[in-house]
Amino acid sequence: MADCNDKVEGNAPGKYYVDSNCIDCDVCRTTAPNNFAANEDEGYSYVSKQPENDEEEAQCQEAMESCPVEAIGDDGEDC
Repeated sequence: MADCNDKVEGNAPGKYYVDSNCIDCDVCRTTAPNNFAANEDEGYSYVSKQPENDEEEAQCQEAMESCPVEAIGDDGEDC
């Protein structure tokens, strides 16, 4: 499970985030291309933009559920 205290650099403020467990497998960027991007220099993905509509929300949720190392989190606005 993702840890909001271990977020990678670059995550857009909001409920979704990526933590340091990310292995840059590309699943999130393929599933939610409008919301995830790669930091190619450091070898991880991050939330580049929080979802702005129902479709993006569903894609971010699917990306979180599909992440093989559970590096995507959704702790609400509390984190």
